[in-house]
Amino acid sequence: MQNQLPSLARYDQSQKFLQSHRSSWGAYFLISPALLLFFCFFILPLGVMAILSLLSGNPVNDPDVSFTLKNYMKLTEDIFYFDVLWVTLRIGFYTAVFSLLIGYPLAFQMARTRSKTIRTMMLMAVLSPMLVGIVVRTYAWMTILSDQGVINATLKKWGWLSQPIHLMYNEFGICLSLVHILTPFLVLTLIGVIGRIDLSLEEAARNLGAGKVRTFFEVTLPLSMPGIMGGSLLVFALAISAYVTPILMGGFSVITLPILIYQQISGIFNFGFGAALGLILLLVSLVIVILYHRAMSRFTRGVGV
Repeated sequence: MQNQLPSLARYDQSQKFLQSHRSSWGAYFLISPALLLFFCFFILPLGVMAILSLLSGNPVNDPDVSFTLKNYMKLTEDIFYFDVLWVTLRIGFYTAVFSLLIGYPLAFQMARTRSKTIRTMMLMAVLSPMLVGIVVRTYAWMTILSDQGVINATLKKWGWLSQPIHLMYNEFGICLSLVHILTPFLVLTLIGVIGRIDLSLEEAARNLGAGKVRTFFEVTLPLSMPGIMGGSLLVFALAISAYVTPILMGGFSVITLPILIYQQISGIFNFGFGAALGLILLLVSLVIVILYHRAMSRFTRGVGV
């Protein structure tokens, strides 16, 4: 009997080992479609773009292509490319900030509204612009902000202007249009986070003598930081990668990195340099996202969230 105990223990261990591996293989099988889509639509295109950025020419037309770093070295030869990158990041920052200033009060009101009817109507108002295409919404802003648009025509008619105000073909027009287009994404992100905040924490702060303003800044706002961080990063990423709105509202007076990439690939067929610009935009965005995430994480730990 004593000799059989070690064998039984080894048998139990082997059975547990097989069951654990079966469960892991089953999990891998279940997520395999998602992994396949991720590989086909993210890893593979990114790898192709990385290879193109290291080639000296177009491999389809030039059989004598070789690997080189000249596409990346070209970025350091002209300050124009750094200016384009800075403009792109600045537009993304302004869009994220103003979207947050507009979207947070709206999301807070929607999350704290007790009436289901009012909440549904507010949600429909937020989602309804998303049912219209980006091109249509951008053209609507063009009719409002152009030199002969609604604003300038009305102010001229009232005698308040002699010359039109240039509201288009500049960063202001691009940011305004992007804020209108991207704010719903931030609102939808914030609603769920604010709605999950325990109201008893705010009531406890009020009972301890904190006013409404102090309760908001010391309790509600820190607890909603995950939504602020996720929503603002989403808006920032969408803003710096936008192409249609900047090219229509900027009219080539404001060149962003996506516009420059399009010009390099579709205009002069410089696939290598266009791919290098795309990778630079991706890397800079990742660095900014990581730094922002670390800063917000330290802030939330500092306030005890």
